[in-house]
Amino acid sequence: MTALVTLGEAMVAVSTTEPGPLLPGRAARLSFAGAEATVAVGVSRLGHPVAWCGVVGADDAGTMILGGLRAEGVDTTCVRTEDDLPTGLMLRRRRTADRTLVTYYRKGLAGAQLVPEDLDEGLIAAARVLHVTGITPALGTGPREAVCRAVATARAAGTTVSLDVNYRSLLWSEEEAATVLRPLVAGADIVFAGLDEARLFVDATEPHAAARALAALGPRQVVIKLGADGALALVDGETFVQPAVPVTAMDPIGAGDAFVAGYLAAHLDGAPPSGRLRTGAVCGAFSVSVPGDWEGLPRRSEGALLTGDDVLR
Repeated sequence: MTALVTLGEAMVAVSTTEPGPLLPGRAARLSFAGAEATVAVGVSRLGHPVAWCGVVGADDAGTMILGGLRAEGVDTTCVRTEDDLPTGLMLRRRRTADRTLVTYYRKGLAGAQLVPEDLDEGLIAAARVLHVTGITPALGTGPREAVCRAVATARAAGTTVSLDVNYRSLLWSEEEAATVLRPLVAGADIVFAGLDEARLFVDATEPHAAARALAALGPRQVVIKLGADGALALVDGETFVQPAVPVTAMDPIGAGDAFVAGYLAAHLDGAPPSGRLRTGAVCGAFSVSVPGDWEGLPRRSEGALLTGDDVLR
């Protein structure tokens, strides 16, 4: 049985490898990226069967993405290949040593063509967890309807619904995001949000208050991601706090998705809330310590590393 099903957009990621403006001859690294794809890889590496649903172009970029996901053990049988539109692109530039600029080329491209008909509803109904994010509904009407259909299918089947708010201001306004995502928050079992993202739905400026206010909307588990300050979870009315795991950060992008992957994998393991938070924090630390969104995520075979010890002998 597939433990986790997720759906969304994946795109080629081109990242410059040294600081400075984008110039001819600048060295770059090629990979792929996508919030849901990162979660899929992370949960798969921690030992659970995972499926990802999306749309990629019938091009070399789409082939690379699917090959990469399959190599990570992610089931891609419900991915559609779009013949007439190319796969999207994310360009990441280290403009200075400590500032990264990200540009997305996604509007109207393959990833935004996801529709409800692309879903395998039987797969979702049989899964233990469905994970969605607030990015996919922002891509257009089709992706929005696909997410809503997936959530409705999961709820009808008793599948746990996980939602990461993942608000992107370049895709839609706060008002539109709040209108669309509020019903998804209310219908989810697990909700992840940064403190600023929580303010889309509730009037709270402090993590504990934000968690309580979000939980009042419906979810049994609310996790407030606090970046360098760690995370806070409210689970069935009880609060748990997890500090960030100290690490030398090389690439901050993807840390939140890595955290979600660790938390959900530990949830699937049956770990208590403190263990879920700890695994999420460690996965986030591993992610930022390596270039790329998902490349640094730990595998279950690296169990000793998940303790956070500095040296493994």
